[in-house]
Amino acid sequence: MNDPPATPSVAQVSLIGLFVAALATAQLTASKVLAFDIPLSLPVTGPELVLPGAALAYALTFLASDCYTELYGRRAAQIVVNVAFVLNFAVLALVWSTIVSPAAETSVDPDAFETALGASTNVVLGSLLAYLVSQNWDVWLFHRIRNRTGREKLWLRNLASTGTSQAIDTVIFVSVAFALAPAILGVGEVLPLEALLALAIGQYLLKLAIAVLDTPVVYAVVSLVRSREPGTAEEIHAS
Repeated sequence: MNDPPATPSVAQVSLIGLFVAALATAQLTASKVLAFDIPLSLPVTGPELVLPGAALAYALTFLASDCYTELYGRRAAQIVVNVAFVLNFAVLALVWSTIVSPAAETSVDPDAFETALGASTNVVLGSLLAYLVSQNWDVWLFHRIRNRTGREKLWLRNLASTGTSQAIDTVIFVSVAFALAPAILGVGEVLPLEALLALAIGQYLLKLAIAVLDTPVVYAVVSLVRSREPGTAEEIHAS
C-alpha cells in the first residue's frame, strides 16, 4: 500500500501563494509604463528611470522561488515555476472572458476596463517567454551554486541567480514586447533602440536593487522555516 502524500507545510503554501499572487499581479500590470525621477543622470536613461508596471511584482516572484529552492530543492521549485506558467493562461482567459462579456448599465466603462486589464498581445508574448526562460534559469543556477557551497553563502546564490535571471528576463521581455513582436505581427509600434535601452536599463536597475534589498528577507524566511522544519531541506538537497 502506498503511503499517503505528506501534508504541505504552512511555509510551502505561503511561498507558493506569494509566487502565484505576484505573478498574476505582474501579468495584470505589465502594460502600464512607469517613470521615476532620480537624483542623477545616467547614460541612456538620463535623469529618469522608465520601466513596466509589473517590475516590482515580478521581482517578488524571484524572492519566493529562491526561498523555495533553498528549502525544498530544485525539482520542487521547477514544478512550481512551470505549473505557474500554465496558470498564466488561466488568468488571461478569466480576464478576457470578463472583457468580452456584456456589461450592465451600472458597470464601470467597458472600454476603460479593457484598457486597464487587457494586456496587448505583444506584452503577453514577451512576458510569458521571458518568464519561462528566466525563472527556470534562476532555479537551475541557484541549485547549482547551492551544490557547491552547501548551506553557506546563501547571499551569493540569491544575488547571482536573481541578478542574472532578471537580466535575461529584461532583455527577452523588452525586445519581444516592444520590438520583435510588433515587427513580426504588425501590431503596435516598434520602439527605437534608444527607447528600448532606456526601458531595459530602468527595469533591470529596479530589479537588481530589489535583489540586493531582499537578501536579508531571504535569510530571515529560510532561517524561520528551518527552525520549524529541521532537516527537511538538507534531506531534499542530498537526494
